[in-house]
Amino acid sequence: MSDEYILNMDFSKVAIHLPTETDWVKSPADGVSRIHLEREAEESGHTSSFVKFEANSYFPAHHHPQGEEVYVIDGVFSDENGDYPAGTYIRNPPGSFHKPFTKEGCTLFVKLEQFQEGDTKQVVLRPEDQQWHPGIGNLSVVSLHAHNTESTALVHWPKNEVFQKHTHFGGEEVIVLKGKFIDEYGEYPKGSWVRSPPMSKHFPHVEEETLIMVKVGHL
Repeated sequence: MSDEYILNMDFSKVAIHLPTETDWVKSPADGVSRIHLEREAEESGHTSSFVKFEANSYFPAHHHPQGEEVYVIDGVFSDENGDYPAGTYIRNPPGSFHKPFTKEGCTLFVKLEQFQEGDTKQVVLRPEDQQWHPGIGNLSVVSLHAHNTESTALVHWPKNEVFQKHTHFGGEEVIVLKGKFIDEYGEYPKGSWVRSPPMSKHFPHVEEETLIMVKVGHL
């Protein structure tokens, strides 16, 4: 493993990407570019990225030895198993195989090689399959996945909502899909990624309607 490619692999530290900070980097596939968020090696190992497919682009057929987690931010993502519109959440378990492509173009949030032991379930949750439930305060929540200590959810925040101060015993990862997420450490507009280490604390709120995807308990 070359140090040249290591990025944000110290999970005891806060890591932040803001949408104004990084240019898209071309991938080995024509028409596919990425913003690296976490990276263990050049084209393998633990990886988290924003991935953009231009219209009529594809990535060569490949395996996911330790699984792939995908959220479709915009456009329509496809593979030989179907089409996945914006808002779709996908888990391709360890050992899975596919050839992804898009006709109209799409942007994804992708996590590779990060499944916990025993997490082998294939998951495809399109927007029409997602069930919203009341959360704490005025929040609304969709549970996307849970296994052992790890859970992933969509959380809708109405305008001016304030959450309670709390501790993330197993860490937290937030992707801002709409609006602006705010805590005492900063402001994170749409397109931001924030990873907070185990035992971190914060007091989040919003000033405008906001939608985030959040993972907890996985660090």
